[in-house]
Amino acid sequence: MKLLTYPDLEMMMIALANVLAGELNNALFHEDRVSIALPGGTTPGPLYDDLCASSLDWSRVRVLPTDERLVAPDHPRSNEGMIRARLLTGKAAEARFVGLRPGADGMDGLTERVRRALPLNVLVLGMGDDMHTASLFPGAPEIDAALSPEAPPVMQITPPGQPEPRITLTAPVLQGALSTHILITGAAKRAALDQAAELADPHLAPICTVLKDATVHWTE
Repeated sequence: MKLLTYPDLEMMMIALANVLAGELNNALFHEDRVSIALPGGTTPGPLYDDLCASSLDWSRVRVLPTDERLVAPDHPRSNEGMIRARLLTGKAAEARFVGLRPGADGMDGLTERVRRALPLNVLVLGMGDDMHTASLFPGAPEIDAALSPEAPPVMQITPPGQPEPRITLTAPVLQGALSTHILITGAAKRAALDQAAELADPHLAPICTVLKDATVHWTE
């Protein structure tokens, strides 16, 4: 794990946006299409405001959420809605969005759409105070299956204490990313990060699935 500490939120978001744009641009030199998976929630919004202004060939970039709540895209808790509103605008409006809500073809169709976007060139993850990442939650009934090397690319998962089920990218997809970044803020999440590193057990701390090879970006 590589830990980068920033003096404030604005500097962290600008710096990370530049890093992500550089990694995507480098990947586009070698591949016809590239993929980036991104978290929802409130923390990464300013990152997307910066990233969407980057001069890339966005028409060759596939954007996936790392996970999705099973709500309508216009629901306030929808990761798709947030990513569309904050990232897929301006120069980035030409990017292709690969959503994680099953369509008429069900989970089989969704699995195939995600599989075509793999491996991920760039992965950005958040982390909760409980050390979950994407929708890999400790204590979820499906966590063993989602962490298995044989897991399908996406699974439905039932997070304990959450108001709706979710769809998440699974451990093999996260571990297969060519570049991984973790974005966290605040003292509580820094403490959770330290606890996860000490536990080193993905079942208790799912962030451990990717922690070894990730760059962590943190500010108070």
